[in-house]
Amino acid sequence: MKYMVIGLGIFGSSLAEKLTRMGGEVIGVDSRLDKVEAIKEKVTHAICLDSTDPQAVATLPLKDMDVVIVAIGQNEGANLLTTALMKQQQVKRLISRTVSPLHETILNAMGVEEIMRPEEETASRWAKKLNIPGILESYELAEENNIVEAVVPGRFAGRSLEELGFKSNYNVLVLTTIRQVEARSLFGIMKKVSRVQEVASAQTILKEGDILVLYGKIGDIQRLIREGGD
Repeated sequence: MKYMVIGLGIFGSSLAEKLTRMGGEVIGVDSRLDKVEAIKEKVTHAICLDSTDPQAVATLPLKDMDVVIVAIGQNEGANLLTTALMKQQQVKRLISRTVSPLHETILNAMGVEEIMRPEEETASRWAKKLNIPGILESYELAEENNIVEAVVPGRFAGRSLEELGFKSNYNVLVLTTIRQVEARSLFGIMKKVSRVQEVASAQTILKEGDILVLYGKIGDIQRLIREGGD
């Protein structure tokens, strides 16, 4: 996976380094040379550039990136301008950081579907979420166990939990499922919202597009997702 992290403050630099250590190709971008110098040996490439300048942004290899993350935190205006330019460039996947409820409201109004809340979340959680295909959310618990949200793998759709035997075959428990439905926001924009279904049982039938809430070790969950997508 190829990532671009724009904004190399404490959160952005931590995320960029973790993604690199997990095997990703990471380009770090910041307008301050000292931040670029501090991280250049820890990521694939580091660039000193003003991400609010359209001409400068046009020089970035955005079309080659699988994910672009706007991690700018202290300057909300720079975050919003950079996010707008990324939307304009039609990057494959855009994730933007928010630092306040108003900031998040504006990002929602701009149509940004994935928003980071680093004051509530950790860089390691986002690194895992971005680096393992199929995982939407991940919460680390004690003894290496995780609660993970993942899209139902294609091979499992239309089958019951009893038939799939997640516990016996993968040592993973399914806690519940979440369904995505269309709803209109306060701004009149149609967006997907999540609705939690009942507690999972042996008779639960998995549907294409649903989200599984899984409990287990990350390696077992990763194997489940990989084999389910074969």
